[in-house]
Amino acid sequence: MLRTTSLENYDKWVTGELPFTSDEVKRAFEIMSEIWMNDEYVYGGAASIVTTNFGDAPKVMFTNPPKAFLHKQGNFITSFFPEGVTAEEYDFFYLPPIDEQYGKPVLVGGDIMAMLNDRPEVRAVMEYFTKGESLKTWIQSGGAISPHQDSNLDWYQNDVERKVAEIILQADSVRFDGSDLMPGEVGTGTFWTGMTDYISGQVGLEEALEEIQSGFDR
Repeated sequence: MLRTTSLENYDKWVTGELPFTSDEVKRAFEIMSEIWMNDEYVYGGAASIVTTNFGDAPKVMFTNPPKAFLHKQGNFITSFFPEGVTAEEYDFFYLPPIDEQYGKPVLVGGDIMAMLNDRPEVRAVMEYFTKGESLKTWIQSGGAISPHQDSNLDWYQNDVERKVAEIILQADSVRFDGSDLMPGEVGTGTFWTGMTDYISGQVGLEEALEEIQSGFDR
């Protein structure tokens, strides 16, 4: 969605204002399907997408010889790599844009800071969290990527995290994962079941999109 339509449409899609059945969303699914539904592009064929355990999916890249060479996922996926695999044995790159008019977007997930008590000292802490400095120690300890533009790449202690941070800093736009932002009835409900039904061949695309959209109407 970030690569095939505007940020405004992405935001409306997340809130349900732009339905899954719209032309904009359907087009994104069709482009995705050109890869996912082509058995020549997916290890084990499209059917394996819904039968492969999430954590097992990247492991085929490390067999000898490799059974796959590319795996699209967030940087946390390295925790599922086979034991003993080092950063010298893999690399990664920014997924190129599809339509140049939408620039270089980046999709992210992460921790969310929330204020539960509206007091001056709590507001001060929340204000501090808006600055890159608030994450410096965490970044230096490893395991964190800063979303702040005033963060310093020198804070990162390994090349992998530094490269991920650099991709975010060089992005034209950044948006949080849509399914995580959607209501639970959709994000972990009909979105999940609709996609699984579609990829497994139980329903067609239009039926799947209608199924997913129904989660907003419950």
